[in-house]
Amino acid sequence: MKILVLNGSPRSKGNTAALVEAFAAGARESGHQVHVIPVCQKKIAGCLACEYCHTKGNGKCIQQDDMQEVYPLLDEAEMLVLASPVYYHNFSGQLQCAINRIYALDKPKNLRKAALILSSGDSDVYGGALYEYQNSFLGYLELEDMGVFTAHGDENKSEAKLRELYEFGQSLK
Repeated sequence: MKILVLNGSPRSKGNTAALVEAFAAGARESGHQVHVIPVCQKKIAGCLACEYCHTKGNGKCIQQDDMQEVYPLLDEAEMLVLASPVYYHNFSGQLQCAINRIYALDKPKNLRKAALILSSGDSDVYGGALYEYQNSFLGYLELEDMGVFTAHGDENKSEAKLRELYEFGQSLK
């Protein structure tokens, strides 16, 4: 299976990155092709709401930034994993820009599954991210939920949590 991970953490060696690395290692070991995009190291602007993609653009965004690298991977992906630290009860701003730009594709043609990986300092801050994941991804894009994984406080980078993500990656069919 082709898996695309949009890692919304600005810290390349942070908690979210460690969770993503554990997941990706397990998935690769099981024979899956995993591509991780560190969206915070990319120049991805927010959606302009210009509707070019749905009129003259035939599914192509008018903006020529690093999202152009992501679109072909989205079109090939069978599973999308959103990974982010939680800021003010939602995804990082950089990940939110990438998510909004998926609009240009309407629905990526091979995408069937999704998963969510969230990291935070507190266990009571996931509401906004969960709402968007359940409604925008699972509901609107009609994707199968493969799981929601959260880590907060001391769970971040813990051996138990990293093993959980690794085993999740390994278990994918």
